[in-house]
Amino acid sequence: MRLSQALKLQGVFLLAATCLSFQSQAQRLPQTVSPEHYQLTLTPNLKTATFTGSEKIDVVLKQPQDAITLNAAEITFKSVTADLNGQMLKATVTQDEEKQQATFHFDKALPAGPLTLSIEYDGILNGQLRGFYLSKTKRRNYAVTQFEPTDARRAFPSFDEPAFKATYSVSLVVNKGDTAISNTNIISDTPGPIPGKHTITFATTPKMSTYLVAFLVGDFQCTSGASDGVPIRVCATPDKVQYTKYALHIAEYVLNYYDTYFGIKYPMPKLDLIAIPDFEAGAMENFGAITYRETDLLIDPATASLGAKERVGLVVAHEMAHQWFGDMVTMNWWNNIWLNEGFATWMEYKPIEAMHPEWHLRQNVAMNLNGTLNLDAQRTTRTIRAKAETPDEINEMFDGISYGKAAAMLNMVEHYEGEQTFRQGVHNYLEAHMYANANAQDFWNAQTAVSHMPIDKIMESFVAQPGVPLLTFGEPTDGSVQVSQERFFLNPTVKTSRAQTWYVPVCFKADDGGDHCEVLSAAQQTLKIPTAPFLFGNAEGLGYYRSSYPQDVYAKILDNVETDLTPEERIGFIGDEWAKVRANTAPVGQYLNLVAAVRNDRSPAVVGTALGNVAVINAQIASTPAEHEALENWTRQTFEPAYNLLGAPQDTDTPMRTELRATLFGYLGDLGNDPEVIAQAKTMAEEYLKDQTSVDPTLAQVALRVAAIHGDAAFFDQLEKVFETSNNPDLQETALRLLGEFAKPSLATRALNFAVSGKVRNQDSVLLLGGMLYGQHTRDVTWHYVQQNWPQVHAQLTEWMDAILVSGASSFCSAQKRDEVMNFFDTHKMHAASRTLLQTRDHINDCIDLRSMQGENLQNWAAGQ
Repeated sequence: MRLSQALKLQGVFLLAATCLSFQSQAQRLPQTVSPEHYQLTLTPNLKTATFTGSEKIDVVLKQPQDAITLNAAEITFKSVTADLNGQMLKATVTQDEEKQQATFHFDKALPAGPLTLSIEYDGILNGQLRGFYLSKTKRRNYAVTQFEPTDARRAFPSFDEPAFKATYSVSLVVNKGDTAISNTNIISDTPGPIPGKHTITFATTPKMSTYLVAFLVGDFQCTSGASDGVPIRVCATPDKVQYTKYALHIAEYVLNYYDTYFGIKYPMPKLDLIAIPDFEAGAMENFGAITYRETDLLIDPATASLGAKERVGLVVAHEMAHQWFGDMVTMNWWNNIWLNEGFATWMEYKPIEAMHPEWHLRQNVAMNLNGTLNLDAQRTTRTIRAKAETPDEINEMFDGISYGKAAAMLNMVEHYEGEQTFRQGVHNYLEAHMYANANAQDFWNAQTAVSHMPIDKIMESFVAQPGVPLLTFGEPTDGSVQVSQERFFLNPTVKTSRAQTWYVPVCFKADDGGDHCEVLSAAQQTLKIPTAPFLFGNAEGLGYYRSSYPQDVYAKILDNVETDLTPEERIGFIGDEWAKVRANTAPVGQYLNLVAAVRNDRSPAVVGTALGNVAVINAQIASTPAEHEALENWTRQTFEPAYNLLGAPQDTDTPMRTELRATLFGYLGDLGNDPEVIAQAKTMAEEYLKDQTSVDPTLAQVALRVAAIHGDAAFFDQLEKVFETSNNPDLQETALRLLGEFAKPSLATRALNFAVSGKVRNQDSVLLLGGMLYGQHTRDVTWHYVQQNWPQVHAQLTEWMDAILVSGASSFCSAQKRDEVMNFFDTHKMHAASRTLLQTRDHINDCIDLRSMQGENLQNWAAGQ
C-alpha cells in the first residue's frame, strides 16, 4: 500500500499516518486450524448497500477440537456447517465484536485432518472505505474492496492474518450491464441465477494472504496492453477512461523491468490497475488487481506537470514491486511490514529512473532521506520492527519508518554491498520463499550469504533500534580518521536513557571518483580513508546518519560543495547543516551562508532542499516583521539572478531546467514575496485556467499556488468551479488544494465551509482541513473554525483521517496554542489519536525551543543584512 500525498502535510510525513481506533482489543487467532482454499460467491446490492455471501473453506485441523475460531466483522451469519467426509455437522455461532472473531461450536469434537466449512451470511457495503464498501459518483454506485491490513473479515469470514495463506476461487453475481474485476482472469460469465443478474467466475489464485484478495463491481472501462506476454489493463469509471493511457505505458515498462531485475517472472495470469472514486490510501497492491486513488493513476500527459508524471510513475512502480515483495513473498506478521513497504519504496525508483533518466530521481531519494532522518530524530519515534498485535497497532505501522527509514536502510546497504551482489541476494530471498511467508532474518541472512559481508549485523542494528546515528569525524591523519557515534536528536534538550551504537557502513569520497567503505561498529573507532582532496564521509549521500566535521574540514567541503560534490551529496550536506541548526550546534546564519553558496545550483532538488529550510526559518524562528522582511529581501537578492538567467520556458528545456524554474519562481513568490513574481503568477494562473496548454504545466502549478495565496474572491470562484465541473482528477485535486491556500481570512473561511459542505469526498477533506491547519497563512483561522464547528468538521473525517487532523496542529509555535490544542483534543476524543496528540505536542515544544535557541542568532543575522 502506498500512502497518498494527501496523508503528508506540507512535507511532514506523519509518524502515525494511520491511527484507527476500532478493534483495539483484537487478538491473534489460534494456530490449530489452517485454511487451504476459499470458494466465495458474493452478490452485492448496490442500491441497498448490502451483499450476501456463500462461502466454503477447506481447512486442516492440527488437533481434535469442538470449536473453530476465525475473523468476522459486520457479518450476519445465517448458517454454518462442516462437511466431515460427507457427514454434515451444523454449528452454532458466537461472535466477539470487540475481538472481531466468530467461533463455530460443534456438538462433538472434530478429528484432526481436513474438513470443509460451508457458511451462508449477509454483509454491508459500508461507507468507511474499508472492507467491501460502497464508492459513489454522481451517476451511480460501485462496490469495491480495501482489505489491508485487517478488513477482509468484513467481506468474508476468514483467517485474516498474513501467515494463513490459501488459494481463492471467487464468483460475483452482478447486475446485467455491470462487470467485475478480481485477482485473476475471468473463466466464465453466465446468466442468472437471479433475473437481471449474471455470474462472473474467476480463475483460482495462487496461495496468498487474505488482505490481498480484491473484487470490484461496476461499469468500469479499461485501456488494454501487454508486457512479457502478460495482459495489462488500466481501468476507471467511463468518464475518466481517457486518462488511463499514461499509467498503462508505465506499467508495461515496469513489468518487463521487474521480470528482468528479480529473475522471477510476474506470477499472475493478468494485471489490472483500477482507479476508484472513493479510496483512502494512495494505492493497494492486491495480487493482480491493484487499486488506486484516481489522482495517483489518471493523468493527461499533455497537461500534467512533471511532478504529476513522476508521482503516477512511482505509485505504479511501488504497487507493482509489491507483486513480488508482499504478494508472492509475504511477511509472517505485521511487525515486519517494512519487508513489504520499505522494499517497495526502495524499488519504485529503479524502473522509473531507468525509463526516465532525465528526471534524475535519485535526487528525490536524497530529499526523502533528509525528511526521514528528521522524522526519526524526533523524541517520539519507533524501531523499524515494532510490536503490532491489535489492528490499531498494525495500522500505526504504516508510517514514515516502515516506508522511509526501511527504504533508506536498504539504499545504504545496497551501496555498501554493491548493486549486483545485493540484487542476487534479493533473488535468492524471493526464490526461497515463493508463495510463502518470511521474516527480517530471512532477508538479511540471504544477503549475508551472498556477499560474505556483515549485512546481518548492519541491518539488525538499524531494524531493532530507534533513532538516527550522529557520526562525528575528527581530523584526518595519515590515511585514517577517528569517528565516534551517538544517537542524534533534533532537539538538544532530549536525552536518551542509554547509549546506542549501530553497525554503520561509512563510505568516504575518493579522488578517483569512487568511494571507500568501512564499517563503524563501536562508539569510537579509527577508520581508514582513501586519498582525496578533502574528507567527506557520506559518498553518494546514501548513509543513514547525520555527519559533523571539524570546522576546517567543514570549510573545505563548503569550498568544494558546488564543484566536487554530487547533487545527492549536496542535498545530504545541506540536510546535515540544517540538523545542526535544529540541534543548536550551528547558528542559523551559518546555514543561510551555505544556502547562498548553492544559489546557482542547477539541481531543483538541491535548491528546493536549501530554500525549504529557509521557509521553516521564516515560519518557526522569525518572530518579528523585521525578521520576516529581512528573509524576504535576502531571498529575492540571493535567488532572483538565478531565476532570471533561466528565462522563459522553451520547448528545448530539460526537465531539470523546467523544475528549477518552477522551484525558484515558487519560492520567490511566496518566501520572497516578490511583487513582480506575484503579478506574473496571477497572469499565468488566469491563462492556465482558460487553457491548460497555454502555460508550462510545471510552472503553472507553482504559479497557481502563489496566485491563490495572494488571490481574491473572483479567483476563488474560478477554482471552486474547476473543482466542481472538471472530470480530470489531477486538475480537480489541484483546484481543491488551492482553495486552502488563500491567505485572506474571509476566503480561508469559505474554503473551510466548502470542506464540510458535503461537496468534497471524505477522503479529500484532509486536503483542506489538515493542510490549512498546518499552513502558515491559514492555521489560525482554521484552528478557530475547527473549534467552533467541530460537529461539522468531525463528520467529514473517516477514522483514518482523525490523526491527520490532530497532526495538522503541530505547526503552532507557542505555549498558549500548545495548551489549547491539548485541552481541546482531551475533551474531543479522536480515534486512536492519543499517540499523535503527544507527537503534536512534541512538535510544538520543539518549535518553541528552536525559536528560543536560534531567535537571537537570526536577529543578529538580520541586523547585518
